Amino acid sequence: MNEEYDMIVLGTGLTECILSGIMSVNGKKVLHMDQNPYYGGESASITPLEDLHKRFKIPGSPPSSMGRGRDWNVDLIPKFLMANSHLVKMPLYTEVPRFLDFKVTEGSFVYKGGKIYKVPSTEAEALASSLMGLFEKRHFRKFLVYVANFDENDARTFEGVDPKKTAMRDVYKKFDLGQDVIDFTGHVLALYRTDDYLDQPCCETINRIKLYSESLTGLEPRCSDVRAGASKWDLNHQMKCPPSITHFSNRACT
Repeated sequence: MNEEYDMIVLGTGLTECILSGIMSVNGKKVLHMDQNPYYGGESASITPLEDLHKRFKIPGSPPSSMGRGRDWNVDLIPKFLMANSHLVKMPLYTEVPRFLDFKVTEGSFVYKGGKIYKVPSTEAEALASSLMGLFEKRHFRKFLVYVANFDENDARTFEGVDPKKTAMRDVYKKFDLGQDVIDFTGHVLALYRTDDYLDQPCCETINRIKLYSESLTGLEPRCSDVRAGASKWDLNHQMKCPPSITHFSNRACT
């Protein structure tokens, strides 16, 4: 272990790992430390299940009906990376995949009427989905085609919508989308936590939905953390030390 470093990074969350990687691939000497006996910081995934019980001081052992403890990875803070986003390109540049494992999640689902449905995000899925009625499928398909063709720098793709002024609520009305479709579009495809976006200019929401759909090209839309918590790749914070680029210390490396 050296005594002098250009940078000291505390914590092994995704942000800290990317920052450490950027400095390292640019020739900086980095000391990367973590006080926890696991990787991922506050955004870690806890495994086995027995460790989760210990962390939250749950008395007793997990019931046998839950199976093997090591089959569980419980996210402390669920998170997703869109597979076609710039954030995914950063770990590739910093060689993070050399010591973080990425896992493609299998899909997004909603619970409705006592059943679980896969959320459609392409034209074909919209027409085949049992989540919507026949007319809703047609309307939603037209909406997805509009989103796929939308380019905020090309007015020919606007179809009478002003992306800087038209509220998203009015875009939904334009395509005659029902409330159920609006709900899963805004909260599952665009990943909004509230309905405040409905009265905001539509440009950002359309681009969010477009990113989700584009992320399906060759991959599922999001990536998520296997052991470090989660959109669609899963980051495995059960890390191994990257050779020579960063020095991990204080239980941050085994």
